[in-house]
Amino acid sequence: MTDNNQEEFKKELGLLDGTMLVVGSMIGSGIFIVSADIARQVGSTGWLILIWLISGIITMIAAVSYAELSAMFPNAGGQYVYLKEAYNKLIAFLYGWSFFAVIQTGTIAAVGVAFSKFAAYIIPAVSDENILYEMGSFKLNVAQIVSIVTIVFLTYLNTRGVKNSKILQTILTIIKIVSISGLIIFGFTLAAKSSIWNANWTDAWTPHSFNTENGSWMPIGTTALISGISAAMVGTLFSSDSWTGVTFIAGEIKNPKRNVGLSMFLGTLIVTIIYVLTNLMYVAVIPLNEIAGAKSDRVAVVACDYIFGDIGTLIIALMIMISTFACNNGLIMAGARVYYTMATDGLFFKKAAVLNHSSVPAWALWAQCIWASVLCLTGKYGDLLDFVIIIVLIFYILTIYGIIRLRKKMPDAVRPYKAIGYPFLPIFYIIIASAVCISLLFTKFSTCGWGVFIMLLGIPIYYSIKEKTSK
Repeated sequence: MTDNNQEEFKKELGLLDGTMLVVGSMIGSGIFIVSADIARQVGSTGWLILIWLISGIITMIAAVSYAELSAMFPNAGGQYVYLKEAYNKLIAFLYGWSFFAVIQTGTIAAVGVAFSKFAAYIIPAVSDENILYEMGSFKLNVAQIVSIVTIVFLTYLNTRGVKNSKILQTILTIIKIVSISGLIIFGFTLAAKSSIWNANWTDAWTPHSFNTENGSWMPIGTTALISGISAAMVGTLFSSDSWTGVTFIAGEIKNPKRNVGLSMFLGTLIVTIIYVLTNLMYVAVIPLNEIAGAKSDRVAVVACDYIFGDIGTLIIALMIMISTFACNNGLIMAGARVYYTMATDGLFFKKAAVLNHSSVPAWALWAQCIWASVLCLTGKYGDLLDFVIIIVLIFYILTIYGIIRLRKKMPDAVRPYKAIGYPFLPIFYIIIASAVCISLLFTKFSTCGWGVFIMLLGIPIYYSIKEKTSK
């Protein structure tokens, strides 16, 4: 099937739909839990907020830079297409391979498990402690089944056409934004009567390490702080990821040259504001040592207990279930379009390039569903996410550097939108993201090294596929 088949996609998504896809895909479960790890890593209120702010700013810089590429190549496939145009098919394939093997499917699996984990607060029977089958080290629990059921349901919904999934995405994302905003407002209302805010901002910029055994703090030096910031940014960057999803479905966006880039900017701006305000609310109602020592890192549960009392756990469980459900709908919708575009280039299963009667790549959706479900069953998705962040950052760096390459490679190409602050902001992002990658390789080589290995494993796979298709 040729690239002309992209004309079969129905352009049914407007600016609001695109923005809600960005917001809905970005806000999953991370904002409700990762602040605990950040607090343990840096041990200060000021650094906790600054890390979230820095992550938000560099994400927005990346988004406004991507807007130039989305306007130049307003087709399905997004980042895969940009890498192919800026470099070659090998680099694009390495991205697509990593995307299918770990990035998108691993994230879908983890978000699905987060949904079931918080569903257990309301229905204890769906807990991961409810083991259904055990053989050696393998354990099948109810939470895994629930995760797979949600992934299968959302995949089925997406095979029925983009219209139904876009309506669900927009409604759930609006509910998500309203509920988080309500939590922030109630939190600050409570904080007005509390001294916790002032206590947390006393000596706010002195970094500490947290002793989980006795809950005490110990000041740390500059080297330990840099290491802590790098480790902490894994969580914030993951929580701020998936904003590129709208570029994958550009073939279904109305006026994509304008709306794809604008959706990324508005979406990342909204999420950055929500994330910073949510963390300001945390430090307004929870002592810093309780943020660092939150059970299972569920900071939002602790916050809701302070704000709403005993019913707080139920409230936050419902919020996170809605949040993760909407997040996975956006991830599932966007991901299959990358495999579709790879297949049209002869770099993925041919059936992934076929659109069904609803004008969506149903086979690609089900392939993604099956692998994500397998990752749910292995129980290794958490490990995958630990080392996938470095792959994500490497391809973000390559894509944004691709803007500079394309300015030289295609100087006369029509650019309906040009990257803001070019070349300074793109270069700034490349420097910051590269520094994080290098730091991660030094501080978390055991996990990040595996991430790089999975990516490089795509090289022999690519040449194997290329050799078969050339015969």
